[in-house]
Amino acid sequence: MTTTALGLGLIVIGAGLGIGLLGKGAMEAMARQPEVLSKLQTAMLIAAALIEGVALFAIVIAMING
Repeated sequence: MTTTALGLGLIVIGAGLGIGLLGKGAMEAMARQPEVLSKLQTAMLIAAALIEGVALFAIVIAMING
């Protein structure tokens, strides 16, 4: 196993965990306060997009350096 493959695996696991925790927190918040659904949904989608953007950038850097 090369270090690039290991790095790519860690990037994917990290991004998956981050988005999963984000979704978990959003669902808990929506259950407690349903009236903030639209604001929370917008913030969650923006945060998920940022996580995916950072993960994609990290994958590109890992591929260039590998």
